[in-house]
Amino acid sequence: MQRIRLRYTKRGRLRFTSHRDFQRAFERALRRAEVPMAYSAGFTPHPKVSYANAAPTGTGSEAEYLEIALTAPRDPEQLRNLLDESLPAGLDIVEAVEARTSGLADRLTASVWELRLDGVSQEEARRAVDAFNAAETVEVQRLAKNGVRTFDARSAVVSLECRDLSETHSSQADRPTDQPCAILRLVVRHVTPAVRPDDVLSGLRAVADLAPPVPAAVTRLAQGLFDEETGTVTDPLAPDREAAPAHSTAEPTAAATASA
Repeated sequence: MQRIRLRYTKRGRLRFTSHRDFQRAFERALRRAEVPMAYSAGFTPHPKVSYANAAPTGTGSEAEYLEIALTAPRDPEQLRNLLDESLPAGLDIVEAVEARTSGLADRLTASVWELRLDGVSQEEARRAVDAFNAAETVEVQRLAKNGVRTFDARSAVVSLECRDLSETHSSQADRPTDQPCAILRLVVRHVTPAVRPDDVLSGLRAVADLAPPVPAAVTRLAQGLFDEETGTVTDPLAPDREAAPAHSTAEPTAAATASA
């Protein structure tokens, strides 16, 4: 049984698709592309697809991961092309590698996020970021299944900083030109309970009364293993590429490493 790991994106309007929406679209793409999927046993067999740490609904992402199991071998790059052509634009399969190591989910220990705050000046954002970084704890609340939960949003944050507009992932076309705009870069560890970008925004409101006039546009730029020495979030598919035989016909892809 061959296992293939895929990196996919949620871009543009497709950022508003839920994880269940993506699952349905992806399973349709598997059928259209005639992928020889392995199926689970039991009364209701389903394709063996493992999703890892999906981004919340409403957030964009350049780094979502999943793994599929096949009953017959396929070239990863050809499979990527077939699946990408079978999905709507915005849900893009951008990378595929054969799984040659274990523990993909264990390598997703941190994420890099970009938060675009339209209507907020950079000076105002910097003051809020400085206050957040200076705090030992920042308590926020979130509505959970069992009621309102209070937790610390500060301890999971590795770094939070303002970025110049020229250094951001967002294109100029995505931003209103007649309004101020602040861009934040956030690196956060995956902990329990999970600290999401919305929780950090709640924390900025709590410590500095920062309240953007419109909802923030949030995009995950990377997720992977956090390297303490370099302060980067490393590419979780790199070990599989490094373990590939030297004669492999698959095209290697440069490791995507995002700076903290």
